[in-house]
Amino acid sequence: MKQKREALDTIAAISTPHGEGAIAIVRLTGERSIEIAAQIFLQGKKSLKDVSSHTIHYGHIKNPRTEALVDEVMVSVMRAPKTFTYEDVVEINCHGGGVAANQILQLLLHEGARMAEPGEFTKRAFLNGRIDLSQAEAVMDLIRAKTDQAKDMAMGQLDGNLSHLVRSLRQDILETIAEVEVNIDYPEYDAVEDMTKNKLKIKVESVCLELKSLLTSAKQGKILREGLKVAIVGRPNVGKSSLLNALLREEKAIVTDVAGTTRDVIEELVNIRGIPIKLIDTAGIRETNDVVEKLGVERSYKALQEADLVLLMLNASEMLNQEDLELLEVTKNMKRMVLLNKIDLFSNLSMKEVKKFVDEGSIIKISVWNREGFNQLEERISKLFFSGKVSINKDATYLSNTRHITLIQQAQESLSKALTGIDEKMPIDLIQIDVVHCWELLGEIVGESVSDELITQLFSQFCLGK
Repeated sequence: MKQKREALDTIAAISTPHGEGAIAIVRLTGERSIEIAAQIFLQGKKSLKDVSSHTIHYGHIKNPRTEALVDEVMVSVMRAPKTFTYEDVVEINCHGGGVAANQILQLLLHEGARMAEPGEFTKRAFLNGRIDLSQAEAVMDLIRAKTDQAKDMAMGQLDGNLSHLVRSLRQDILETIAEVEVNIDYPEYDAVEDMTKNKLKIKVESVCLELKSLLTSAKQGKILREGLKVAIVGRPNVGKSSLLNALLREEKAIVTDVAGTTRDVIEELVNIRGIPIKLIDTAGIRETNDVVEKLGVERSYKALQEADLVLLMLNASEMLNQEDLELLEVTKNMKRMVLLNKIDLFSNLSMKEVKKFVDEGSIIKISVWNREGFNQLEERISKLFFSGKVSINKDATYLSNTRHITLIQQAQESLSKALTGIDEKMPIDLIQIDVVHCWELLGEIVGESVSDELITQLFSQFCLGK
């Protein structure tokens, strides 16, 4: 669904983050971009309206009503269609810090520009046909990437790896649908119908294999895109906050000898062997009458339920107590690793007792104090979710977006229904309904068949100025 809206107006926004910095960028796009920018830009005798495309110019921004100079700037002029939005684009590079950029933005709005909505620049690139919907979503993935692998995956999608595959599959399905239509028009030829069904089955099975291959990459792709939620749990004072600090290599959580110091859930992001990990340091889980600590324990249980992986910490210098046993029971059906901490101290923990609750392969001995066992821990996490080293083939196609994964699953289900219909010798026009539905679902990935409401919702998640 790439339909250009009527009379797209000119929009403006600050495209760089707020706060102090060397430069800030104020961006405009639309039919009047150059005209509006020219009204507030001084660069000698030549107007911005007369300069060549894809050139940059030194000058000053002035307030046309007071003649006061606002800032010393560099202005880039890019004329349609060779721009990100396929429209005229102007970028004003001013001094960072917020004040100058905000004053320039206000002048542009006063001269006729409209404040851009979140993601509206990328939305225009989509509406004007420069990129499809999956590529537009990759722009935000690229901005949010926390590791090199996540960035490479987003770049592959932005370059069109997923788009090309989806369009190729849709074309194959479309050609098959056309052949079926011919058969429906001439139903008197039974031999032709049987032959068409055979061809349809071969094509549907082929597309099913492609979709299955895509879904195989979905789990890893989603982790690279969204991060892996890892909850660190254990009874109070077992070393959870110390582990968080050690993995982050900075003192994020307060560590004391007093049990119950951590009273709330603390989340921090860390890169472990290319995997973005959301480390969740939980409050020590125990029975308590302290109202604040009790709330922290409740949040810890919630974090435990939502985690992709649980790191259950036990104190190797002490025997298992009732709180340890309860946690071993609570986490038994979760994906977990049991960390025996404080192995630098004299061990009082019975391994035989621990192995009653957990396989030996899930046990890792560590010492947060001297970082012993950390390499083994990081290697286990990597192997558990990626079968070893995390690597991204830039030419391969990965699924990482929940919307895309859901649509591929639904498309595969439609084709499975079509195959069942063929095997049960159903009329070919009924079988065709499921094949057409698959074609439509794949179209939603690239934006060929998607509602305006969905487009608005997707781009509303973008940052302002992108």
